Amino acid sequence: QVQLVESGGGLAQPGGSLRLSCAASGRDFTLYVMGWYQQAPGKQRELVATITSGGSTNYADSVKGRFTISRDNAKNTVYLQMNSLKPEDTAVYYCKGYSDYRRLRGYEYEYWGQGTQVTVSS
Repeated sequence: QVQLVESGGGLAQPGGSLRLSCAASGRDFTLYVMGWYQQAPGKQRELVATITSGGSTNYADSVKGRFTISRDNAKNTVYLQMNSLKPEDTAVYYCKGYSDYRRLRGYEYEYWGQGTQVTVSS
């Protein structure tokens, strides 16, 4: 079983920066594609960015050029560097781990963190 714990959320001014971290416990961190998702009040949870164990990344159009996802496999941690923040970035940010390797073998394969609040306001 994998547990994901996010940290680093808080209040930032428009144009400011925050760095989120997601620490994973358990085994085989490199089997997981890691991702960050955001959920604003009254809206569905949406993809922000994903990263494979090899470092390939994917971003939502709304954050391209502003946010950077990275991971440190030695520390079992994934990061989201958020720059040039906008009020519309305000949301709860969730970390997710997903493993096709485990899914195909019938194991539990998807895990979510508890979320961390990001508020962008002057």
